Amino acid sequence: MRRALVRFAWLSIAAAAATILLKGGAWWLTGSVGLLSDALESFVNLASAMMMLTMLALAARPPDEEHEYGYSKAEYFASGFEGTLILVAATLIAIAAVERLRAPQALTQVGLGLAVAVAASAINFAVARVLARAGRRHRSIALEADAVHLMADVWTSAGVVLGVGAVALTGWLWLDPLVALGVAAHIVWAGVKLMRRSVHGLLDRALPADERKAIEAALAEFRAQGIDFHALRTREAAGRSFVSMHVLVPGDWTVQRGHDILEAIEERIRRTVPHASVFTHLEPREDPASYDDVKLDRGA
Repeated sequence: MRRALVRFAWLSIAAAAATILLKGGAWWLTGSVGLLSDALESFVNLASAMMMLTMLALAARPPDEEHEYGYSKAEYFASGFEGTLILVAATLIAIAAVERLRAPQALTQVGLGLAVAVAASAINFAVARVLARAGRRHRSIALEADAVHLMADVWTSAGVVLGVGAVALTGWLWLDPLVALGVAAHIVWAGVKLMRRSVHGLLDRALPADERKAIEAALAEFRAQGIDFHALRTREAAGRSFVSMHVLVPGDWTVQRGHDILEAIEERIRRTVPHASVFTHLEPREDPASYDDVKLDRGA
């Protein structure tokens, strides 16, 4: 299923190539540093989409002897790389904007240039919607990150269009580089958020709070039957979720009865958290040793 996501990366690459041509043309027509900043961000989009293509293909590889849990975490490298490129683009935009503040330049063919920029933004908006839906449906952080980036691009493009239009109406040339600086600040925030999410994923962050609450609600059904749980731990790795716990049952239960209840618990968790790998460990409720391993490291 993950292999099918590669086609969305190709869609993003095509959109980035198209918007580079359109936004580059808008900058060439007008000479606006604001539109130049928008075009530079499209180069980031292209590089990010190519990285996403590579990482999605890697994440789709099946588990092997050296990577028994699969390659799904490769998607975090794509989103982290995208965040880094965003910060680089913001730096380049800020440098260009400061230079233009020092040496203002009149804009030309504003109407045509803005029309081209709006067309490019429409492409990004449409592709961002497609990627966002696919990212949520397939639990792909790489697709979600690219969708967030493209939507940020849409909003910054809107700001650039308004700023360049204001320059044309007022003649205040300083508005153009000021808008470019605003674009740089906005995409810095987008880049920081992407990088932070990637770091959290690589550090085995727990599942979202709503999913953890859903797991607790599912376990409450079994607690009502006299079964207890501890050492409940969760983590997520791009499209995969992992849940582990210790299950405490009466010590006089047979192995078969204990096995049956574990099967029921694991199935219930998988219905609660789709795509989850569930690990359970059976312990006798009456044995004091069953409570020595509540912490992550036994005896710690």
